Amino acid sequence: MSKIFVDACLGKETPYTPVWMMRQAGRYLPEYMRVREEAGSFLELCHDPKKAAEVTLQPVDIIGVDAAILFSDILVVPDEMGMDLSFVKGEGPKFSDPIRTQEDLDRLVKGKEVADRLTYVYDTIKIVREELRDDIALIGFCGAPWTLATYMIEGQGTKTYNICKKMMYSNPELLHNILHEVTQVVKYYMEQQIVSGVDVVQIFDSWAAAIEPSKYDEFSWRYMVEIADYLKSKYPDTPIIMFPKGISAFVERGWVYGNFDVFGVDWGTPMALAKEKLGDRYVLQGNMEPCRLYSKEATTECVESLAETMRDGRHIFNLGHGILPDVPVENAIHFVNECKRASKRS
Repeated sequence: MSKIFVDACLGKETPYTPVWMMRQAGRYLPEYMRVREEAGSFLELCHDPKKAAEVTLQPVDIIGVDAAILFSDILVVPDEMGMDLSFVKGEGPKFSDPIRTQEDLDRLVKGKEVADRLTYVYDTIKIVREELRDDIALIGFCGAPWTLATYMIEGQGTKTYNICKKMMYSNPELLHNILHEVTQVVKYYMEQQIVSGVDVVQIFDSWAAAIEPSKYDEFSWRYMVEIADYLKSKYPDTPIIMFPKGISAFVERGWVYGNFDVFGVDWGTPMALAKEKLGDRYVLQGNMEPCRLYSKEATTECVESLAETMRDGRHIFNLGHGILPDVPVENAIHFVNECKRASKRS
C-alpha cells in the first residue's frame, strides 16, 4: 500500500509534496452541514461511526487532499473519563463538573478502561479504512494532555487560563497528577487508533501558547514526548506529528526534542526559523495563515513562498491552524491545487 503522505512524514523522497488541511471536515462544507443536521448535534455526530466516517471522507473527494483526518473531537477523552460534556450553541464545549481538587480527579475513570470506551472512534476508523482509496492516508489524532487539562480544569474554553495557571504556580503537584492521568489514557487511545487502521497520528496542543516558554516543557511538551515514546516503542513505522500552537520562542531557543517524525509549524512561527532549528531532525508541515484562504491571491503568494523556503528541505503543505467555517469551498480547492502545482518535481 503506497502512500505518498506516509512516505513524506517519514522523510522519504516523494514525487511531490503532499497536502492536507487541519479541520478538513467542517462548517465550510455544505455536505458536512447536511450530515451534521441529520445527526442532531455535534456530539451525536462524533458518536455515530457511519456519519463520522462520511464527513471524514468528504474533503478527500471534494477538495482533493492527500490524507483524510479522522472526524472526532479531542474532548471525547475527558467525556469518557466520566466528565459531563455538552456543546452549547454559540458558547462551545462545557463541562459541568470541572476538576479542581485531587478528590475531583480521583472520581474519574482512568487508563485503558477509558480507551476501551471509545469504540465509536475505532469503528469510524474501520469504516473509513474500508472506503478510503489505498493511496490516501488516514490521520488519527488526540489533544495534548495540557490542552485537554485546560478544558477539564476551566470547565470550558478560556482566554485567560487563570484557573489552570493558578494551579500551575500554586499547586503544581495537582496539575501534574491531572496531566499524568490524561497522558496514560491518551497513550492507550492513540494505540487503539493505530490498531484500528490509522496510518499517521497527530498530537494537537492548541493552547500551548498559554504557557510561558520556560514552563512549557514541564507542563506540556514532556507529556507529549512521553506519548510519542510509548507509541514509537510499539509501532516504530507509524509516523507521529506534533503540533503545538504558538511556541515560536520555545522553537527559537532550541528546546524541541523527542522521538517523533513531523513538527507542525503554526502560522505565527517563521518557517525559515523552524527550518533552521528543526529541519535537520524533523519533517516540517504547515505554516500558512488560515485567513489567507479568503483570498486566492494571498493563498498563492504564501504557497509559493513556502515552496521556495523549503525547496531543499522536507515539508508537508498544510495550514498553520484549522480552516475557518466561512472559507469558500472553491478557495480551499484552490489552496490544494496550488500546493500540488508548486511542489511538482521534474
